[in-house]
Amino acid sequence: MIVLGIDTATRVSSVAIVDGERVFEVNGDAKSRGTDLVVLIDRACVAAGITAKQLDAVAIGAGPGSFTSLRIGMATAKGIAFAAHVPLWAISSLAALAAHDPATGDERVAAVLDARRGEVYAAAFDVDGLVGEERVLPPDQLASLGATRFVGDAGAAYPQLLALRGVWDRTPRGADVAKLALAGARVDVVVHGIPAYIRPAEAEILYPDGVPGAMRKR
Repeated sequence: MIVLGIDTATRVSSVAIVDGERVFEVNGDAKSRGTDLVVLIDRACVAAGITAKQLDAVAIGAGPGSFTSLRIGMATAKGIAFAAHVPLWAISSLAALAAHDPATGDERVAAVLDARRGEVYAAAFDVDGLVGEERVLPPDQLASLGATRFVGDAGAAYPQLLALRGVWDRTPRGADVAKLALAGARVDVVVHGIPAYIRPAEAEILYPDGVPGAMRKR
């Protein structure tokens, strides 16, 4: 089965073609993601020697992460899946992050991504999968996850995290998104799939009744 895996939750856009044991992955800077994501997908397909018509499924990292980036990733993934007449599978970007170097034995690994506003997105995983729920919280509350090891991209934003055992310069990979989706329930979300934001957007907090001058919520 040939699967296109995409993750746009962070500053790095990651795209991969997973074809059995073969993996073709390309990554790019997120600054111009609106155009670069499609370019990265094309590069991955060229590297794998396939076209979109040969895809059997598309897998998308649904977040949490940057709101705008997640929307672009989800919209792009839906467009490709719809055009190629294949299912779209969505999985957690935090789960994909943890899956790159999974927990073993009694270990608990926490996947952590910079959420800005002085917070991080985080979730703990053991050998059986997610422990508890995905959360947004201040970095100094990460100990509440009970993790023995950490992985994520929040080290640059919160240098105090570097004292914790783990890797602090890693982001979710498209290959891990595809592999997790293949191993999961494979629920098609091409029609109703939405990103997992976890927390409300800043505009929703500042303007709960709608942005002034715009149509008010009913």
